[in-house]
Amino acid sequence: MRSTTITRTRTATSAKERTTNTRKRAAKIGAVLASVALVATACGNKAQPPGEGGDYPKGPVTVTAPAEPGSGWDTTARALVEALQKEDIVSSPLPVQNKPGGTGCSWLTSMMQQEKGKDDQIAITSLASQTMKARNLCEYGPEDATLVATLYVEDFMVVTPKDGDFKDLDSLVKALKKDPQKVTVAAAGDDTLPFALFAKEAGIDPADINFVNYDGGGEQTTAMLNGDAKVAIAGMSEFRSVIEAGDIEPLVTFAQEPLAAPFDKVPTAKDSGYDVTLGNWRGVYGPAEMPQEAVDFWAKALEDVSESDAWQETLKNNQWATEFHTGDDAQAYVDEAAKTVAEGVKETDLGNSK
Repeated sequence: MRSTTITRTRTATSAKERTTNTRKRAAKIGAVLASVALVATACGNKAQPPGEGGDYPKGPVTVTAPAEPGSGWDTTARALVEALQKEDIVSSPLPVQNKPGGTGCSWLTSMMQQEKGKDDQIAITSLASQTMKARNLCEYGPEDATLVATLYVEDFMVVTPKDGDFKDLDSLVKALKKDPQKVTVAAAGDDTLPFALFAKEAGIDPADINFVNYDGGGEQTTAMLNGDAKVAIAGMSEFRSVIEAGDIEPLVTFAQEPLAAPFDKVPTAKDSGYDVTLGNWRGVYGPAEMPQEAVDFWAKALEDVSESDAWQETLKNNQWATEFHTGDDAQAYVDEAAKTVAEGVKETDLGNSK
């Protein structure tokens, strides 16, 4: 059997190395950091984001999660705002709004068109939007908008109701081989790719998988508990609270190595004989043609929050692996991910024509 391995690697560096790497990346955008250098005063003021104390931001900046509450985008948006405010990095109001539709495509299209040129909007994006574009289900991907930063990578997990049909990964594979149409799989746009790669590794035609689209972990969990779906796949954090409550159980993760406690007993696909590893990066973008002053401000603000105690605690609690980049580094990372996704979509015949 030919193995398929698509990898989004965890950052396995020390805190000191991460700080050094961040400073090196910052040096690449010297024009940005020139405006945030330490001001040489008797009091020794701290570096500030461009525009702070000046004209930007002039008012509230809306942070959009392009999916329902409980989704990974929603979790990220609210955790990010909480850390920015708790650490006093941004003083302007940061209202969070949910704009579900088309697995992020509806809001991304709005950011490319209706919000074009504005400075009072930022949104969360991820591998999901790249998968949608690769499948010809959306005209745009995050690489087309004003990418501000990548934040972290999260591992995918397949889960099932506690008293459902599957007690382990082997029973799921057997059911898929017997009649894949009877195994309804709750999956948002990006979730289909790792499951399709897994199916192909198991000798099952990905085209036969009965995917049912939902806009995030909240809807997927409801579908399983209502009996509308047999299993679901998404980022681990989207299911964490429900797993801890005992309502659903994990079957497999597509992590490169076993997860940390309390999920260290969850088998990885690779260790189970299915050579598929895939993680979901998430980041922040702004409208098309976002003013440079706003881009610079958010690049520095997100760099500051990425190093904060509040955000580091969030990463630890959700088992998110740091993957912070801004500027050209962020664009290069996302472009590489887009190529990886396109290859995976082609490999599993997931592409659709408009």
